[in-house]
Amino acid sequence: MEEPGQLKRALIDASAGAISGAISRTVTSPLDVIKIRFQVQLEPTTQWALLRRHIYGPAKYTGMLQATKDIFREEGLPGFWRGNVPALLMVMPYTAIQFTVLHKLKTLASGSSKSEDHINISPYLSYASGALAGCAATVGSYPFDLLRTILASQGEPKVYPNMRSAFVDILETRGVRGLYAGLTPTLVEIVPYAGLQFGTYDTFKRWTLAWNQHRSHYATPAEDALSSFQLFLCGLAAGTCAKAVCHPLDVVKKRFQVEGLQRDPRYGARVEQHAYRNMHDALRRILHAEGWAGLYKGIVPSIVKAAPAGAVTFVAYEFTSDWLESSLT
Repeated sequence: MEEPGQLKRALIDASAGAISGAISRTVTSPLDVIKIRFQVQLEPTTQWALLRRHIYGPAKYTGMLQATKDIFREEGLPGFWRGNVPALLMVMPYTAIQFTVLHKLKTLASGSSKSEDHINISPYLSYASGALAGCAATVGSYPFDLLRTILASQGEPKVYPNMRSAFVDILETRGVRGLYAGLTPTLVEIVPYAGLQFGTYDTFKRWTLAWNQHRSHYATPAEDALSSFQLFLCGLAAGTCAKAVCHPLDVVKKRFQVEGLQRDPRYGARVEQHAYRNMHDALRRILHAEGWAGLYKGIVPSIVKAAPAGAVTFVAYEFTSDWLESSLT
């Protein structure tokens, strides 16, 4: 197949990235809402941690099943897709930028723009390419991530009826810098997260290809190619590894994003304005007040969400990219 030109290749990567991100985000939105509710809750989120309840009052959410039931009872089915519009506005440019930059970096590293040649670059370059692509995508889409977090965490009654009112209020009360609250821990998080996600995905793909070749010595290259199920498993494993390592930094980011947000008292103590001086101070204060469990609030729905989200994103990207490449060349 003829190799597409640079502009056409960028269009393919951006379109495939945006479509795969939108599919993945919409499918996993309920788990993301539950995860955010846990992360911004100052009270303990597990039954055993309630032994420390003298620190805070009763907890609103204490388990994934209980949180699911409460959100459905109080907010209905739409509650699980609260903040999905700004999330899509975040995810689509994020994944578009991410996959475009990633493909360009891998092209420079391998000397070829063909995706099948990229799997042979060194693991170190694969991790570095993922980290740099994640940083570029984060800066380009961050305000939408902040709006998504605020809308998903506010509960009922709503503080902001829509994304526009949240955007205007943040600008009026916190200025332009308010739209980038929590950017530092996000960038610190995204370097290992994106590096691990893309690096381990490529590693698992290499291992699976080697296993396919070992299983059948007489198979043709086409028969050695990864199946959609194998791609799904590689994405599942990559998403799990990345999220398990980087979750505490995601908790810190969410706390910065909801600083000063007014919520109904039944959702528990709120994160006061300027509660944390910086990322290190936030980690120290959360650890002191809430223990290690505080840094891993929402880890179960986070991994339950991250694993299929990563799998769906990678599979959708691979198929969409192949389809667009065959259609446009």
